[in-house]
Amino acid sequence: MTSVTAANPEVVRLAAVTKNFGAVRALAGVDLMVDSGACLGLVGHNGAGKSTLMHVLAGTLLPSSGEIAIGGARQDSYSVTLAQQLGIRCVFQELSLCPNLTVAENTRILHPSIRGIGWRRRAGRLIIDRLDAIFPGHGIAAETIVADLSISRRQMVEIARAFSVTDAPLKLVILDEPTSSLDADTAGQLLSFVRRFVAEGGSVILISHILGEILGNSDRIVVMRDGQVVASEQAKAFDRARLVETMGSTHATDQPPPATLAQNRGQTPIMVRARPKSQADRTDLVAHQGEIIGLAGFSGHGQTELLIEVFDAASRNTTRTTVAAPVALVAGDRQTDGVFPLWSIAENITIRSLAALRRGMLISPTREAAMAEDWKQRIGIRSPNLGNPILSLSGGNQQKALFARALGSDARIVVMDDPMRGVDIGTKLDVYDLIRGEAAAGRTFLWYTTELEELQNCDHVYVFRHGRIVADLGRADLTEQQLIRASFQDVA
Repeated sequence: MTSVTAANPEVVRLAAVTKNFGAVRALAGVDLMVDSGACLGLVGHNGAGKSTLMHVLAGTLLPSSGEIAIGGARQDSYSVTLAQQLGIRCVFQELSLCPNLTVAENTRILHPSIRGIGWRRRAGRLIIDRLDAIFPGHGIAAETIVADLSISRRQMVEIARAFSVTDAPLKLVILDEPTSSLDADTAGQLLSFVRRFVAEGGSVILISHILGEILGNSDRIVVMRDGQVVASEQAKAFDRARLVETMGSTHATDQPPPATLAQNRGQTPIMVRARPKSQADRTDLVAHQGEIIGLAGFSGHGQTELLIEVFDAASRNTTRTTVAAPVALVAGDRQTDGVFPLWSIAENITIRSLAALRRGMLISPTREAAMAEDWKQRIGIRSPNLGNPILSLSGGNQQKALFARALGSDARIVVMDDPMRGVDIGTKLDVYDLIRGEAAAGRTFLWYTTELEELQNCDHVYVFRHGRIVADLGRADLTEQQLIRASFQDVA
């Protein structure tokens, strides 16, 4: 094997790589090169082929044709094991930790050289050292069962595990939407570490739909569309408008269109009244008909718990929460709380609307297919056949199916738990329009997000800290400074 040298600085070279899934061509002759000591930004809409290409590079998918070279040496029998031996790691958008194992035990899976008496202690020390380096103040213990961690902490563990080193070298880390479940502060910690890692000679492929992350941290940017590379240039050659245009989006503005804000707040019926469990005073979250209510603050401070409480309140009595109509959920953690992995795309879309699809005592396949097809067109789900398994879709398209399930139902209240995870910018802006249109027609939305751009679509924002509401911001008061100040506010 040829090592990486100054004369041959490339870590990875892919040449004319194709990948077919039956009649669907996911990759159509892709060339890609990654230098040592560089961060490559990879962007494109959902279904553009980014994640498929990274699966090929990580060895979890075999290409239909094409060449893979690592460190200048062509690899004819590429695999996951060989990729890891050659220093290639990948943090996939769909997290791969074993939920029934501890953080330390999950670390051992990636590092089989950790063995013998005391291996759990050594694996635990390895992962905690990496977490400390990347995410200071993370609050994660090595003996914690992964299933007991929030999705943001699971993502932190997966990232730290990818950057940990034992006997195999570490040359390239692929980060596929690594900040999608992280709050702004934790995402900043990760990106700062990425810059240090690159400065020390490591390489990173960064995939993100947050274009500021790509523009601010990449040395070179590659744009994919329809399974092909359509642009590959130095990052300084792009600004946001050009990047969006190259991706093929019809939206090129820096901000979403102005929200159709609910007028005369308080004059429409109250649809939701909820109080966090930790709230000692009378500060309630209140949502009126036709409002889009934002839940903000750092990840893991009670926002998801309150949304679940609202969802559950539609079917049981509770002293803290009341709802006035049926509720639907759009989960951000689609693996755990969203998709039914053994079902088709159509079945995943229509499961919330079975009563409306009945013909007599049975579900009408014709009505089911018609509803699924209607939402495929309305929300832009990319699939040649809605009878295909839901897991045949990219992560972003799976998330679109969850939106279709909620918005196609009879629910008048929709709770959304960081729902744009892994969704491209063009689709985001289309969904913003769709949500505002549904709100104007009287639907009520509760929307937890860590992104300021998404909060700007809200009529009112509640900021959470340590399980309590610490700020109640009207749309006119919503600024980044206000959010940061409230997010760090001490609570008694």
